[in-house]
Amino acid sequence: MTIHASLPRRAAAEFAGAAGLLAVVVGSGIQAAALSSDTGVALAVNSLASAIGLGLAVTLFAPISGAHLNPVVTLASWWARRRGGAGLPGREALAYAAAQTAGAVAGAVLAETMFGRVPGAFATQVRGGGHLLVGEVVATAGLVLVIWGLDRTGRPRLVPAAVAAYLACAIWFTSSGSFANPAGTVGRAFSDSLTGIAPQSLPGFVAAQLAGGALGLALAALLYGGRGRRTAVRADGAAEPAAGRAAGIAS
Repeated sequence: MTIHASLPRRAAAEFAGAAGLLAVVVGSGIQAAALSSDTGVALAVNSLASAIGLGLAVTLFAPISGAHLNPVVTLASWWARRRGGAGLPGREALAYAAAQTAGAVAGAVLAETMFGRVPGAFATQVRGGGHLLVGEVVATAGLVLVIWGLDRTGRPRLVPAAVAAYLACAIWFTSSGSFANPAGTVGRAFSDSLTGIAPQSLPGFVAAQLAGGALGLALAALLYGGRGRRTAVRADGAAEPAAGRAAGIAS
């Protein structure tokens, strides 16, 4: 079932989804680090919780807003509309991105508060080096390719499970740990924990994510065609832009 929702309601869903996702990502990282001194074990716990949390968030909020939860996905949707396909107009894309970023910060601060830490303290974990930026390009490109590939082959219902599975893999196979989400990256800067990122590392990571998003779109166009399906059918029979559904994403 897809719910007819106003822009404020959809933005609220994006806020709530991003907040919930970041609370899971940051909170599970704090808990894992507290329970185990083994970094590998902590990362395994964090990746499992993050993947499950992402799949649940996309499943829950996709009927309302499409569950982008990620400015890269929203930007890709806007670009698809500019190219004559289905997607979000500029004003709605800006509202989505703002809600996602605010929600991500709120979720990170909530996680810090739940564990009795100082909420809003900036992360000190510097993530520098070109190899990490390459990892972010790869992580984000793969994410966008998964989403748009499934949409353009008429399988959007697989997106929640597919993006969750992709995140679980990408956290391990990319050097950066697969942030792959500008909003989530900003949110993580507010947690000095296992999953945090120092503010000075933000520009490089966000730039790499945007580049990865563009690469993922280009690959999707090359492999599956330029515009994809223009519409999908809602449960009530009304037409809905395919690119606006079940898009959701890494953290």
